[in-house]
Amino acid sequence: MEHGIKLKEIVEKMDLKNLTPEVDMTEREVNVPDINRPALQLTGYFDHFDSERVQIIGFVEYTYLQTLTYDEKMKMYDTFLSHPIPCVIFCRNLEPEPELLEKAVQQNIPIFRTAKQTSDFMAEIIRWMNVKLAPCISIHGVLVDVYGVGVLIMGESGIGKSEAALELIKRGHRLVTDDVVEIRKVSDDTLVGSAPDITRHFIELRGIGIVDVKSMFGVQSVRETQNIDLVITLEDWSREKEYDRLGLEEEYTEFLGNKVVCHSIPIRPGRNLAIIVESAAVNHRQKQMGYNAAQELYKRVQENLAKRKG
Repeated sequence: MEHGIKLKEIVEKMDLKNLTPEVDMTEREVNVPDINRPALQLTGYFDHFDSERVQIIGFVEYTYLQTLTYDEKMKMYDTFLSHPIPCVIFCRNLEPEPELLEKAVQQNIPIFRTAKQTSDFMAEIIRWMNVKLAPCISIHGVLVDVYGVGVLIMGESGIGKSEAALELIKRGHRLVTDDVVEIRKVSDDTLVGSAPDITRHFIELRGIGIVDVKSMFGVQSVRETQNIDLVITLEDWSREKEYDRLGLEEEYTEFLGNKVVCHSIPIRPGRNLAIIVESAAVNHRQKQMGYNAAQELYKRVQENLAKRKG
């Protein structure tokens, strides 16, 4: 991973209470989107210890520590904190001992606390860190949420992507980002798109300039991130080109090694792009739910031919 997450960002996002304010965490980063519950380490087994991960102490680890003698505990704290741990988080508002906090400050390791249940907190922080640390590329396009389907609209500059997005927003759909889309590969099946901080909620319309979608249409017209389910490429209409009129064969495009269904839409005066994008999104949802209109038409034609022959 080339980039890390600043520890300060994790503290803010996860609403953690800092129990070691003396430790400077300005430059501290987490580079691995995983956590470790150090149950085995607290028993003294440090082989294969994932020390570069965020360490989470839950009820099991906490109650085990209470069974140790004072000397055993101090030795355990010393060994545990001698590793390059990014931070330790106590869940369920469990209170670490003053000795542990003292040793953590000496070793320059921050300790935090959260009120959340251990398993809930683990699921939340892993999911969030996975998105933040996922491989990322930036592409030119517009990402909108249409009926819950993440539609990435691509095409040459000036072809009408932003205008189509604006009409979709007016029709009740939501803008994720205009002009630059940051795509993160969260898993082998999932791509998540978001806006760079600087252009979030803005649309650029040629001849008018910058439009603030959030202040114009309200908070319901925007969203921060969205899975990319469908790509629509806008292109100038060409008489020479054969366009797909049935849609029996799916076309795909690839980002970061993940395939996404792609439609090429020819642009011509009089074609309402917003309605075309809406229809493509609904059609995509129908296919996901097991209904394919093109196959249904093909089946009807085949049945009709069979009747005639019969």
